[in-house]
Amino acid sequence: MTAKKVKDMQPHQEGRIFVTHCSAKKDKRYKGTGESIGPDLLYTSKPIQRFMNRCKARGVRWAIFSDLYGVWFPEVTHEWYEKAPETVTEAEFLSLLRDFDVKLNPYSSILFYHNPGRFHPLYARLLECSQLKGCVKTITHWWEIV
Repeated sequence: MTAKKVKDMQPHQEGRIFVTHCSAKKDKRYKGTGESIGPDLLYTSKPIQRFMNRCKARGVRWAIFSDLYGVWFPEVTHEWYEKAPETVTEAEFLSLLRDFDVKLNPYSSILFYHNPGRFHPLYARLLECSQLKGCVKTITHWWEIV
C-alpha cells in the first residue's frame, strides 16, 4: 500500500492505542520450538512487562512494535525471533513503516511509550516518517497509561 493510499484511508475511528517498542530480552523457553505465542509471553524485559501489565490493568488497547513483525497486537501470535533494530535494512524499514501506518490508521491517538535514554534511532525515524505522526504522542512514564 502506498503512502498516499494510507493517507486517503478513513482513519481514526477506534480512539486511542498505547504502543511500545520490542526488546531483546525474550523468554528462551520458546526459542526454536516453532510455537506461536503472544507478545506478553515472549517479551520478558521489565519495562515491557510493566507496560503490558499496566495496559491490561487499565483495559486499554495496546501493541508492541517488533523489529521483525511490525505492529504486534496482543491477540496475535508469532514465533520466537531474533532481530535487532540496527540490522533493519532500508527495504525492511519501509515495510515496517507501511505496516505501522496501515495497522494503526484506525486510531485517533497513538501513545508511544519509551525510555528516552534507550530509544533507538530506528523508532524515532519510524515516528517521524509515519503518515500518522500527527496522531502520535510519545510518553515516558508507565503511569501515563490511563
